Amino acid sequence: MDLYEHQARELFKEHGILVPRAEVTDSPKEAREIARRLGGRVVVKAQVKTGGRGKAGGVKLAADPAAAEITARQILGMDIKGHTVGKVMLAQPVDIETEFYMSYVLDRAAGGFLAIASAEGGMEIEEVAASRPEAVARIPIDPAEGVTSAKAGEIADAAGLPPQTVDVLVRLWEVLVREDALLVEVNPLVRTAQGQVLALDGKVTLDDNARFRQARWGAEEVEHDEALEATAAAKGLNYVKLDGEVGIIGNGAGLVMSTLDAVAGCGARPANFLDIGGGASAQIMADGLSVILSDPAVKSVFVNVFGGITACDAVADGIVQALDTVQLTKPLVVRLDGNNAARGRAILDDRAHPLVQQATTMDGAALRAARLATTA
Repeated sequence: MDLYEHQARELFKEHGILVPRAEVTDSPKEAREIARRLGGRVVVKAQVKTGGRGKAGGVKLAADPAAAEITARQILGMDIKGHTVGKVMLAQPVDIETEFYMSYVLDRAAGGFLAIASAEGGMEIEEVAASRPEAVARIPIDPAEGVTSAKAGEIADAAGLPPQTVDVLVRLWEVLVREDALLVEVNPLVRTAQGQVLALDGKVTLDDNARFRQARWGAEEVEHDEALEATAAAKGLNYVKLDGEVGIIGNGAGLVMSTLDAVAGCGARPANFLDIGGGASAQIMADGLSVILSDPAVKSVFVNVFGGITACDAVADGIVQALDTVQLTKPLVVRLDGNNAARGRAILDDRAHPLVQQATTMDGAALRAARLATTA
């Protein structure tokens, strides 16, 4: 569950981390009033859950309240990497002396957390990490030990951060632990000409498994910026939009991931991740197909199911019934294997839908779906 920047800043403030004064609005007219309250000159920042806002024109300086209204009007409604700007944050500008980068992120492979820090923060941090990796320090964090003042000092020394940042590094760790976060990132963390250390931007990803402990985040906070993801979420589907042309439906996250790889290996790109889990009802299949077929980029659909507790004939029944409620407009390739696979294939053969094809192997089905998509 990703938070917006203004929500991340709210958490930082609660944990004693300094941030510039700011307010959020979805109205250009109100932006003028906010700018007036903040002193006139403000930074107008798009509130979307993606990076690269500055380079996309989603972060601009406004010299006065009138300019703030004009700038807010320009930014609201912008598309930034597929995310539509619905709100802007207006913040007081800061007299920056130096910019730094700091984050804590879950390191699943190591079974711990990783502190990533650099004395060269800002919009070019990705280029710094790629061209001069030695400028970015990566310090493992033992979850049982956490980030003490001593550990924070070690991180600051390794990254070349000034001593004034040590307390902030400890407090950012407190944000991660107390708020059930998987990622806490500040870019840039700045030192002002007056010697203060402030978080100018923030990115926080909370653990969905801990949502019951984070009840304050309501519908706005968990909304999906991608329209298809929002539709799928409303239907209870585990769906993630991707930039491809082959729609994917599978049962089980591992099988779906393997399916994505198989399609990519055949020269096509998956359009989504959709795991129906153990569900194979007509309603689940209809919901899944309707979401995938709503994606204009999709040229073919690949249903890959290995029958276990949910037998393949039940899946086939679900597909057949779904075809009675969803208008199939793209070719559908189905691969059924496992429990009652033969019976499932027979059910689909009997339905004989002109756009439904079957394959007996995952690789064969992936190749067929890829060719249908790339030659459409």
